[in-house]
Amino acid sequence: MNKRVSIIIPCKEIDRYTKECIKRCLELDYPDYEIIVLPDHAPQNNINSIKVIPTGPITPGAKRNIGITNSTGEICAFIDSDAYPPKDWLKNAIKYLADSEVAAVGGPGITPPEDSLMQRASGYVYTVAAFPSSLIGRFKAQKVRESDDIHSCNFITHRKILNEVKGWNEKYWPGEDTLLCLEIRKRGYKLIEAPDVIVYHHRKPLFKKHLKQVSQFALHRGFFAKKYRGNSLKLQYMAPSLITLTLFGGLLLSLIGNETLRTLYIVFLSIYLLMTLIASIIETKERKLIPPVWVGAILTHIIYGTFFIIGLLKKDLER
Repeated sequence: MNKRVSIIIPCKEIDRYTKECIKRCLELDYPDYEIIVLPDHAPQNNINSIKVIPTGPITPGAKRNIGITNSTGEICAFIDSDAYPPKDWLKNAIKYLADSEVAAVGGPGITPPEDSLMQRASGYVYTVAAFPSSLIGRFKAQKVRESDDIHSCNFITHRKILNEVKGWNEKYWPGEDTLLCLEIRKRGYKLIEAPDVIVYHHRKPLFKKHLKQVSQFALHRGFFAKKYRGNSLKLQYMAPSLITLTLFGGLLLSLIGNETLRTLYIVFLSIYLLMTLIASIIETKERKLIPPVWVGAILTHIIYGTFFIIGLLKKDLER
């Protein structure tokens, strides 16, 4: 018997991306589900077949909690308003939740083919910047694996689990998904990332908007690594900071140091640039985008690394 699913979509407004998300959700190949949309304010026109709950300007975590309270499903499926699912999204996800040890399932947020050129470049940058760590599974289909951090744009879980962990964190954004996963893992449950549980997630275009988003991810991750440790205190998140410190600290030392230091720095810089170039060639399917993707990956490492350190130094984060 198929369990009823509540699809919960937090958003600021029902814009063209949100309408696309709703349309694709209405086309899902699944027999029993509802759609709950949570904009800041009520839309001018009614939208048939879905629940629209105006919330005022609150965090996405707070919106999701309101969605949970007003839901009727045994399963809650969370998707961002700038993403959309393929028809088999719920059908594929439910089979993983049949395992009593699995609390939640997610999968990659894949760049839609209809995104603009620089949006697609942004998508490639994420895979290059994550290469070769397991984080790459957030952006492209790989294999089924156990995870400790599923992103909120594609997060399907049991409602009883959400009640047990008291829902989403309402203070922090982004990063509320990291804290939810931390609470779930503390209770001994498994989180699964699956290559057939995908959504298509529109990107922020290179360079300014992409890097601004990266800075916010890094700021929160750095702060969480200090305050909560757990799934944020990992080498894969600290690596960009180590790269950034080496790039700029090594440059300074090579300028004021001896020939040996200069040689070591040139060797490190050459290896780093070569590795990011190779990763850009491997991951970028559109050849003309290789140059901006390569530059974007390097800047992503530097921005992420810098703001991760800033996050470590913060006493708290303001919304």
